[in-house]
Amino acid sequence: MIWDQTTIQLQEYPRGVHLITNDVLANGPELVNCQVGLLHLFIQHTSASLAINENADPDVRGDIERHLNVMVPENASHYEHTLEGPDDMPAHIKSILIGPSLTIPVSGGHLALGTWQGIYLCEHRNRGGGRRIVATLQGRW
Repeated sequence: MIWDQTTIQLQEYPRGVHLITNDVLANGPELVNCQVGLLHLFIQHTSASLAINENADPDVRGDIERHLNVMVPENASHYEHTLEGPDDMPAHIKSILIGPSLTIPVSGGHLALGTWQGIYLCEHRNRGGGRRIVATLQGRW
């Protein structure tokens, strides 16, 4: 049984939903020798989240971002936490709704994602800065 952990430093992404599967594969723990295991990803931020969804058509990512903005609008009159800008409190709510972590099966040295699945960074701030993801691999060589 092996354990491996690394922190992935992502570049700054603009607000929106971004496909980061290749960033995770290039900068995360080495999967190639892991025959069966789990890759756990945890984002260390309260205004961004991680998800798995469509990896082919970028319209899906745009639609998700637009829908989240309708569900959780900026400048809602009931927000008390407003000192960090109009996008901050909605970012916290979106992060809770989507979540900070993913667990992905590893099989035969590869992520066992479906054909049309990819890993998303959901950046909920207009200028969130670079993001850190702790990637922990547990498995059997």
